[in-house]
Amino acid sequence: MNDVIVNKVAESSLITIDLEDFFPKQEEIKIFDLKDFLFMGLILKEKEYRTALQQTDWSIYESKYVAITCTADAIIPMWANMLAVNYLQPVAKDVVFGDEKKLIEIVLQKQIEAIDANEYYDKRIVVKGCGEVSIPEVAYVAITKKLRPVVKSIMYGEPCSTVPIYKKK
Repeated sequence: MNDVIVNKVAESSLITIDLEDFFPKQEEIKIFDLKDFLFMGLILKEKEYRTALQQTDWSIYESKYVAITCTADAIIPMWANMLAVNYLQPVAKDVVFGDEKKLIEIVLQKQIEAIDANEYYDKRIVVKGCGEVSIPEVAYVAITKKLRPVVKSIMYGEPCSTVPIYKKK
């Protein structure tokens, strides 16, 4: 009796997409906190702010994803964010307004948007559900929107246990 165990998952035509692959690494993320530029922790003075920006070592933001935020309870004029972008954009990989969570969501969306959906034309896709990193819901929405028009099917979970999301009729 030669009962051979066949791995049907491995032999299937399923393509697994792991959204962790699109997640920025922690060392790629930097926060630019306007709190560090406030006078007495409350007020942003234009002249001092401009001087401080000119004296800032921008190389620490080189090729990083940067989130501009203010963790102090202060009213920040819009031009202050714009001025920070003026210095960050030439060195950073990307600059967004918000906290680290918002930055990760935006990076994930951009990375997913950059996928060539035609590579998945008429394929059966499993979007991996569990992993080491907590993936924001926005990424699952983005990958579904990106692939639904071209794929044969989309499932969520693991190849051995999936939840059907979409199937072409």
